[in-house]
Amino acid sequence: MLNVLARARISRVLDPIGSGLHRAGVSPDVVTVAGTVCVVAASIGFVARGHLLLGIIAVTLSVCTDMLDGAIARARGTASRWGAFLDSTMDRVADCTIFACLAYWLAGAGRPGAAAAALTCLVLGVVVSYAKARAEGLGLKCNVGIAERSERLIIAGLGAIGEVAGLRYSLAVSLWLLAVLALITVGQRFHTVWQQTRELP
Repeated sequence: MLNVLARARISRVLDPIGSGLHRAGVSPDVVTVAGTVCVVAASIGFVARGHLLLGIIAVTLSVCTDMLDGAIARARGTASRWGAFLDSTMDRVADCTIFACLAYWLAGAGRPGAAAAALTCLVLGVVVSYAKARAEGLGLKCNVGIAERSERLIIAGLGAIGEVAGLRYSLAVSLWLLAVLALITVGQRFHTVWQQTRELP
């Protein structure tokens, strides 16, 4: 949802930066992989050890950097299928690492309920993304959902901020909320694809 609403505004900010990086010879693929490596490193180095504030800062910076790959590709005037595949796959790697490290830390901290919520978010996040990819692979549209990648990261981030601020149940509540929203998103995508398949001959 946020991807659609904010795409034009974000593009206006990032496109000039992307043009500059393109002129400097920076490849969008390099930016994509670098952003993912930073997220994975921050998740393992900070989030898995309970250093949530440092993890939030590092992941946020990495995600912002990752958004530049599209701006560089637009500056080049090319949007390759390889670039789209790489970007989508690296996003899945980053997201799974974040929630896996959260689950690892929460389990080690004796908070099995919150750890289960993190694992549920991990699984449902993969299903949300796979449902769209599979639908598009079949030539169908699946651009629906109240909890896409941006929303998932924002909700988890806000919960972690509350945890850092001393609100012990903030992270668990945000993760379970996210799990519910992700489940609703899966349902929305199933329903959308089902409707389209009914209309086909």
